[in-house]
Amino acid sequence: MELKIRKNGNVYIIDVNGEMDLYNSYKLKELVMKMLEKNVQSFIINLDDVDYIDSSGIGALIYICSTIKKMNLKLAITNIHGSVKKVIELTKLMGYFPIANSIEEALLQLEE
Repeated sequence: MELKIRKNGNVYIIDVNGEMDLYNSYKLKELVMKMLEKNVQSFIINLDDVDYIDSSGIGALIYICSTIKKMNLKLAITNIHGSVKKVIELTKLMGYFPIANSIEEALLQLEE
């Protein structure tokens, strides 16, 4: 799994590339925690290039989501598709995660 950060205004977009599984989903969690320490307040997690996620990947997303919600900060998860979308639907988390269809849609959501 590869993580790339880019910035759009005051929103940080984390592009996740590869598989979110037991062996590497902690990397995303660690990255977000470091960004929170630096007072980043708006996040987009872009899953466009993720074609596999397991329970630890879902766990990492839940942890990130609940931490950001507790701190009253902003998060959107975008470009969920294929088997990743199926796993999130099966775990009944579509309503829990702040999901946007595209980065553009997520940027609009975070501006509100």
